[in-house]
Amino acid sequence: MNKEVAVIGVGISKFGELWDRSLRNLIVDVGTKAINDAGVDRKDIDALFIGNMSAGQFVKQEHIASLIADQLGLLPKPSMRLESACASGSNALRAAYMSIKSGMHDIAFVGGVEKMTDLLTSSTQSALATAADQEWEAFYGVTFPGLYALLARRHMYEFGTTREQLAQVAVKNHYNGARNPTAQFQKEISLETVLNSPLVADPLRLFDCSPITDGAAAVILASKEKAEEISEEEPVWIIGSGAGTDTLGLHDRESLTTLNATVEAARQAYEQAHVEPKDIDLAEVHDCFTIAEILAIEDLGFFKKGKGGEATERGETALDGKIPINTSGGLKSKGHPVGATGVAQIIEIVEQLRGNAGERQVKNPKIGLTHNVGGSGGSAVVHILRK
Repeated sequence: MNKEVAVIGVGISKFGELWDRSLRNLIVDVGTKAINDAGVDRKDIDALFIGNMSAGQFVKQEHIASLIADQLGLLPKPSMRLESACASGSNALRAAYMSIKSGMHDIAFVGGVEKMTDLLTSSTQSALATAADQEWEAFYGVTFPGLYALLARRHMYEFGTTREQLAQVAVKNHYNGARNPTAQFQKEISLETVLNSPLVADPLRLFDCSPITDGAAAVILASKEKAEEISEEEPVWIIGSGAGTDTLGLHDRESLTTLNATVEAARQAYEQAHVEPKDIDLAEVHDCFTIAEILAIEDLGFFKKGKGGEATERGETALDGKIPINTSGGLKSKGHPVGATGVAQIIEIVEQLRGNAGERQVKNPKIGLTHNVGGSGGSAVVHILRK
């Protein structure tokens, strides 16, 4: 079988430091929103796929697939948790997509959730560092800002990318995030604010880095037959799904200016969708650091290698630009609850294609793309969606 797959319901929480919310509260709230948005009965959901990186470390709760199915009233349906560092949410969505495409399921629940602020920052950093190479990176004290700083320095050396071009990514994404009611940071910032913020790992400064975030997101996927039976409005279709893998540690990579996992995931997704980069109207990409967005827009084929910084500086990735990037505010402004990020990216594209994105709405988009990276590029997932 090769069934068509639609997104028929979405639900997302406010992102931020949510001190009064627990992991289970967050996923139940967004799950209920998604189920209601889809207009499905709980008994018709065939399976659950949950994206989560580190609930065991962040909130001392493992086996969350069972917990979430229970709390959502979806017992005894099969439920599984998928982990791929920051790409956990996209991998959960990909697994659900494949289950429907294969004909095994007709309706699937996909949830992503992370509760990160219950720990001290140092403990959160230690948990996140488990997504890096423990023996060759974390053991020596290298953090993710440090790893991405290495990528940034090499990109600057090879292509002349400037400190100001990195900062422009943050300025643009905060502009978009200021127009997103669920974003963690809903405030515009200036170039000077980024350039004068505290140095974290040279050349990356505080405003080049995504924040520590609590949040959850959920979507309901359905086969074409079920979508047409259930949906009152035209569904959004997933027309391409790709995944790629690279070495965990940077020291074994072929290049520090290309994420091969992204290139491979994009190749698969474009091939399945029968589209090219020029056909994409907007994209949500993995901007955990400002350099990550520049790498992404190059590796996805939107701009030639080495030209991403210049394109950003010219405004080609702005809301009214050639290819709007991170209309939600991205990880940088919207926030980065690692297990939920990939699902939240899907929701932004769905809302844009539905025409429901409010002040940040792109003009008449037809095809959108999401790009979610695990760690420093050890894994990547790309999805392409069509109106």
